[in-house]
Amino acid sequence: MSKIPTDLARHALNGPTMGTRWSALFHAPAATDAEPIKSALAASVDVVDCQMSSWKPDSDLMRLNRAPISTWLPVPGELMAVLAKGLEIGRHSDGAFDIGMGDVVAAWGFGPKEADPKAIRTALGKARPPAHERLELDPDALQARKLAPLTLDLSGIAKGYAVDRMMAVLGSFGITDALVGLDGEMRACGARPDGQAWTVAVERPDYEARVPMSIIELTDSAVATSGDYRHWVETGGKRLSHTMNPARGGPLTDAAASVTVLAETCMEADAWATALMVSGRRKDAILAAKNGLTAFYIHRDGGNLQKTHIGRSN
Repeated sequence: MSKIPTDLARHALNGPTMGTRWSALFHAPAATDAEPIKSALAASVDVVDCQMSSWKPDSDLMRLNRAPISTWLPVPGELMAVLAKGLEIGRHSDGAFDIGMGDVVAAWGFGPKEADPKAIRTALGKARPPAHERLELDPDALQARKLAPLTLDLSGIAKGYAVDRMMAVLGSFGITDALVGLDGEMRACGARPDGQAWTVAVERPDYEARVPMSIIELTDSAVATSGDYRHWVETGGKRLSHTMNPARGGPLTDAAASVTVLAETCMEADAWATALMVSGRRKDAILAAKNGLTAFYIHRDGGNLQKTHIGRSN
């Protein structure tokens, strides 16, 4: 068994952000001062929160949501990158992932305000063009404009992007072997000091407890999970997930308990986990294969949990 080099010290850093916590695990020479690294990591996730939060009225995202139709608005580079990737995955997922569901998310009470029954009735069954048909981006000029009424929500992709930013921060400090995460979205670079892959637990879709169900090994890749067991509303004695179905204008009603996706970046894994939750069993295998994804599904079958794997073996 390989041994951990004795000249390396283990660093497990973490801090609050976006209503949860970020974390970073790496080994560095014993003389390394971790405080500047921790400050840079915290600043990197705070940038994402300040630009992309739906809970901060003064965020750049909310400023874009308030902008008049057909008016070009300057946006920072980080937000532009997430908007562009969100629209791209929206197109490639046939609209299953849609960053233009902000009004529906708010109507059902998954934003800063309580659910609005009138807004829910308006949203349900309402046909709407996907965000990639209602938002125009000019990446070179760092500006965006809405082509039709549109409320953006980046909760299905921004945390993954924040994880990618954290890994970039560690790279700027010369750290090439690390595991970083934010609320279940994880990205690994290199390997552990003993040469083994990083290990990440896939959570059991349990409404009450946080317990692992299986383990995934990560090397130079990212993983994200979308599920129905952390945030939900209950109506008519039935739990409804916070994940919205663009075709329905409301929460998913018949979906997997969770979908875990492996991808090159955490931003992609985050968005595709949501897309595959929404697409359903008949389309998910096609989407996964077409986009080169590896996915792990957990379905509820009465009182049992059934696991399904799609894509490359890990």
